[in-house]
Amino acid sequence: MDLTQLRSQIDDIDDQLVKLFCQRMEVAGQIADYKKEHNVPVYVPGREREKLLDVAEKAGPDMANYTRVLYSMLFELSRSHQSKMNNQQTDLHRQIVHAIEATPKLFPPTPTVACQGVEGAYAQIACEKMFKAPFILYFKDFEHIFTAIENGLCQYGILPLENSTAGSVKKVYDLMIRRNFSIVRTFRLKIDHNLLVNHGTNLSDITEIYSHEQAISQCAEFLEKIPNVKVIAVENTAVAAKMVADSGRKDVAALSSRNCAELYDLEILASSIQDKGNNRTRFICISKNLEIYPGADKTSIMMVLPHRPGSLYRVLARLYVLGINVTKLESRPIPDRDFEFMFYFDLETSIYSDEFVQLMCELDDLCEEFKYLGSYSEVV
Repeated sequence: MDLTQLRSQIDDIDDQLVKLFCQRMEVAGQIADYKKEHNVPVYVPGREREKLLDVAEKAGPDMANYTRVLYSMLFELSRSHQSKMNNQQTDLHRQIVHAIEATPKLFPPTPTVACQGVEGAYAQIACEKMFKAPFILYFKDFEHIFTAIENGLCQYGILPLENSTAGSVKKVYDLMIRRNFSIVRTFRLKIDHNLLVNHGTNLSDITEIYSHEQAISQCAEFLEKIPNVKVIAVENTAVAAKMVADSGRKDVAALSSRNCAELYDLEILASSIQDKGNNRTRFICISKNLEIYPGADKTSIMMVLPHRPGSLYRVLARLYVLGINVTKLESRPIPDRDFEFMFYFDLETSIYSDEFVQLMCELDDLCEEFKYLGSYSEVV
């Protein structure tokens, strides 16, 4: 039998599979009607476990695993179809619709914004890219930014979330688990680190270098080439530059931005010393209240998933079924809860799409707990 004949057989089998699949989904729809009428949840894990064991046994040892994977996906398709048919509007979806209607059409030009560090920080640069003329208040650490937002001291806060070289900012993710806020916009800032010193300082004079831990990580290759130098982590790259300027010493340096060189009257001893030229940090802009501005095509959510096989698969399978792209997935352990994790997702989907609406109405069925962090656009 040649390849053409074998492919013809596959086509015939597929024709039957498509018909049977449609019949199965039609029956699943009837089950959805029954569940809605009798107030039965869409997801019944016991029934699915029994079904997976049954089909795996019928398939035999060689095909058991393949069959389990196939039917796991079929179950996700059925649940998604049933949820869509039930079309139950959740409190979350109603809140999102209200936020879309209540949020102004234009991003505010002159709000009060919280940034970490001191003047010249990268967060300030990102802030000034997002807003036309912001009034900036500076805070010592990330936690105080959340507090300033929650207490109404500032309308917005700017926080670094991830870097293309050094990875995620873990402290921010851990705070996001515990604090209440909404993401209203993001910005990817090109990071350009420079070795800043007081005027008259030579490279051979330097015994200490100050900077933020992420900047130190991003300049690792350069730092390895400087022997007998102590590298000290401080709260912020701009703080490091200010420390060098205030000290007046000619044996210290800072890894910081070109802006800080001008701001604190420092000399650039070496420029663009980061390991990779395309070094970018993604900053998020957060608010106390849910605000969704026009053009929002990205959504961030957090989910608590149990520590057992298949938990994450169910979520990813549902997103795949809905055709929603995952651009970021981060997991963090939940404090005081053994073997439980909070999963952070960045999703690409317009807030006006049917898929977005359906996902927002299905989140309750996908996990034990979830936290909707907001929908927004990204400034480039």
